[in-house]
Amino acid sequence: MQRPWNLPSFPVYSFATYMNHAVNMNICTYVTPVSMRPKLYIVALYHNTQTLQWMQKTDEAVLQLLNENQYTLVRSLGQKSGLKFNKQEWLEKKQLLTYWNQFKVLHGAAAYVRLKKINTLDTEGDHVLFLCKVLQYQSLSANILTTAILSNKKIISI
Repeated sequence: MQRPWNLPSFPVYSFATYMNHAVNMNICTYVTPVSMRPKLYIVALYHNTQTLQWMQKTDEAVLQLLNENQYTLVRSLGQKSGLKFNKQEWLEKKQLLTYWNQFKVLHGAAAYVRLKKINTLDTEGDHVLFLCKVLQYQSLSANILTTAILSNKKIISI
């Protein structure tokens, strides 16, 4: 039997951070809305990542809810470090980037959510938590990528 935290299937996001006209993206599944008014999210970012470094220096990011057909991005965006692998260059070569509200984002995501960092919580665990306010959003598809899909495709093990 799976551990309790692996029983539910969770949405899979790409978290885009921006620094000096560059973009970096990381895969996130520890993401949850925590308030209706104002709409707030908590996003957990793994230690020792470029995404965490950039988010600690900036106030805004774009949370991208991945479309179910974007499962092929997970190995490059989630299992490789932006500290060693230029994700923007890789995405541009594959023509996978577009603009949404003047931010570089993944073409074809199910939804985009522009976030403003309002608080940070460093935990005893392996992630740092960011409390963020929703500034803008757009939903484009209900066909979302989930951890169950990634598990079925043998990209992650649950």
